[in-house]
Amino acid sequence: MSYNAINKTIRMANGRDITIETGKLAKQADGSVVVKCGNAMLLATVVSNKEAREGVDFLPLSVDYQEKFASSGKIPGGFLKREARLSDYEVLISRLVDRILRPMFPDDYHAETQVIINLISADSEILPDALAALAASAAISVSDIPFNGPISEVRVARIDGQFQINPLLSDLGRADIDLIVGGSADSVAMVEGEMSEVSEEDMLEAIRVAHEAIKGQVQAQVELAQEVGNTTKRTYSHETNDLELKERIFKAVYEKAYAVAASGNNVKAQRKDAFKAIKEEFVASLPEDHTYDSALIGKYFHDAEKEAVRDVVLKERRRLDGRALDEIRPIWSEVNYLPSAHGSAIFTRGETQSLTTVTLGTKLDEQMIDGAMFSGYNKFMLHYNFPPFSTGEAKPMRGTGRREVGHGNLAMRSLKKVLPPEDENPYTIRIVSDILESNGSSSMATVCAGTLALMDAGIQIKAPVSGIAMGLIMDEETGNFAVLSDILGDEDHLGDMDFKVTGTSKGITACQMDIKVKGLSFEILGQALAQAKNGRLHILGEMNKTIAQPNADFKPHTPRSQNIIIDKEFIGAVIGPGGKVIQQIQRDSGATIQIEEKNDKGYVNVFATSQESMQQAVSKIKAIVAVPEVGEVYTGKVKSIQPYGAFVEFMAGKDGLLHISEVKWERLESMEGVLELGEEIQVKLVDIDPKTGKFKLSRKALLPKPERKEAATGNE
Repeated sequence: MSYNAINKTIRMANGRDITIETGKLAKQADGSVVVKCGNAMLLATVVSNKEAREGVDFLPLSVDYQEKFASSGKIPGGFLKREARLSDYEVLISRLVDRILRPMFPDDYHAETQVIINLISADSEILPDALAALAASAAISVSDIPFNGPISEVRVARIDGQFQINPLLSDLGRADIDLIVGGSADSVAMVEGEMSEVSEEDMLEAIRVAHEAIKGQVQAQVELAQEVGNTTKRTYSHETNDLELKERIFKAVYEKAYAVAASGNNVKAQRKDAFKAIKEEFVASLPEDHTYDSALIGKYFHDAEKEAVRDVVLKERRRLDGRALDEIRPIWSEVNYLPSAHGSAIFTRGETQSLTTVTLGTKLDEQMIDGAMFSGYNKFMLHYNFPPFSTGEAKPMRGTGRREVGHGNLAMRSLKKVLPPEDENPYTIRIVSDILESNGSSSMATVCAGTLALMDAGIQIKAPVSGIAMGLIMDEETGNFAVLSDILGDEDHLGDMDFKVTGTSKGITACQMDIKVKGLSFEILGQALAQAKNGRLHILGEMNKTIAQPNADFKPHTPRSQNIIIDKEFIGAVIGPGGKVIQQIQRDSGATIQIEEKNDKGYVNVFATSQESMQQAVSKIKAIVAVPEVGEVYTGKVKSIQPYGAFVEFMAGKDGLLHISEVKWERLESMEGVLELGEEIQVKLVDIDPKTGKFKLSRKALLPKPERKEAATGNE
């Protein structure tokens, strides 16, 4: 059997090739491709039902990215030893692809659609997250599924001052800008990444460089679809419309909705009730025997409400809650709210509130990473929780969702850039943000609360970080637009952009942007970034009123940690045979001790809940690793007594011979009765044998030398 595989090659500026192949694997899917770069290979498939489920008025799209452990020659850890639920890393890549694909389907297409992307071969230097969206889009492009693409995503990084597209993993560690940018041939629609306090101009330039690379990948997909011959898309009819009803609703409710939107009421619940009352009034005005579909009534009312809210912003330059376009909602914050936490903070902006804690742990608390691409340990975690009561709703608690994973990751990337270097921070740090109220950008509230909690905990961060969510209302026909600072939940839902930017007073540390309109210009992006900077600095100023710099010390109940660097040859002495020595120190002191060998040194981390416990453990470790010096005086313990002298332990694990001739100035015939086992005596280290390394001790050197008696004259 032969396959009519079709290939398309994209030559990258760095000299590497990306190959897209279709027609060989998974041919029963509506569309399937294999994308290859180096040894990395991704299989992407898409299947979309021919008909939509009854009553569904949205696109039921699911995107799942999963890495096969066999792709990198690994067997999964855990009891099951198989790929199970998606890891957080896989969820984040799934979200990257979903966020760029979803806006590209026609608004009236409601058939259940599933995109699956599998990493089937890994390359240790090629990151698959920058190839996943290209693979998904190519699979859709060679199918007959309606799609307003193609699209693609690339990684752009600035390494050693130069922008690179899809750089090697080994080079990425030197980058001060690391972004994933997604878009079509004519616009950018998605941005996410982290930066080392860079300027808005530098970030904008990175996006420009990325978009140029995206254009080439989009063109390759267009050519591939033409070669396959699937340029004609399937016909569908997933919506039933009633234009007469739509016009009737717009005439009846638009002006009333406009009035509510223009009222400037800053209470979310009251605005919601006001819009609801308009809808109920319209329904009540209909004849009892009307045959209008209630679902269509809800849809058209939502459309009228959306248009009214947007028109208020564009025409009157005012927002739902009465704020100016660049105005930030009132902010208040508090630290040290929870007495038993190592660090805590409340951050409230308008109707959004985060209660955040910081917990400091040992190396034993590090998170173990077991993935096809990445394995190792992580000592900084940020977890974001979004309970239903935060929006006044009662819903089942179903565990951590993709939204929580994504929001937590954005906040984590924002704050990790200002943490102290690893060699200065022995702690494993866990931040937990519990959202208690939500009406607009709880992830940015998490960043602000996380900063405050870190400073309250005494972590010496480089600089405080704040975050702000920017929105956009744009009339695509006229080009009229309004950039909104610190958006509400309604403005996110009804608007055209959600652009989150975090950073210090010096520059940006992370961002996340999603666009719902085509043709977003770099002029608008530039204005949004400039407006975001002003808002970010304002929020930092408000945070500084609560706490401007990290506390000089940890809380009294915070466990203390101390690092001791020892010579590599002493590691075994500290551990002892079978761990006997280190276990005894831990039992005696109550401290937790971890030893790691790196850079030809031993790094000993001592973690204790009290200063007394810390001092006891540190003293014993230092005694073990101390280097004996000739001429020094030590307090030793008699370990054994022999006819020719005694062996004295003068340092931990170090015994020396106290010869019978060195016990006293007087001549001793035997050791019997002179010393006792376990007796503590002071000795002086007088010599170290250069050949054997044995220690020679003296006790008499510390005793006064008796005066010499003069000989008798014989005369009295």
